[in-house]
Amino acid sequence: MNWFILVVAGLFEIGWAIGLKYTEGFSRAWPTAGTLLSMAISVALLGIAMKTLPVGTAYAVWVGVGAIGTAILGMFLFGEPATLGRILSLLCIFAGIVGLRLSMP
Repeated sequence: MNWFILVVAGLFEIGWAIGLKYTEGFSRAWPTAGTLLSMAISVALLGIAMKTLPVGTAYAVWVGVGAIGTAILGMFLFGEPATLGRILSLLCIFAGIVGLRLSMP
């Protein structure tokens, strides 16, 4: 269950990372509120997952999920380049997340 919570925390990390773009320097009220709420939920869920998961593993997976999702959404929402190098690098991060999960007892 804590792995599921950790992945959901990573999804909320994607939400606040993308939300930052829409806040326009925290000058827009609703995007700022949504971004701050996503931040709080993300960190709270990470803390819950860390009750039973090792801190290094939990943090690496949390950041990895956030990085992969944010990069992919950046490509779709903001026209960021989807180069072969970026895609392969994101796959490496994904492989790391899978490896961390498989290495847990």
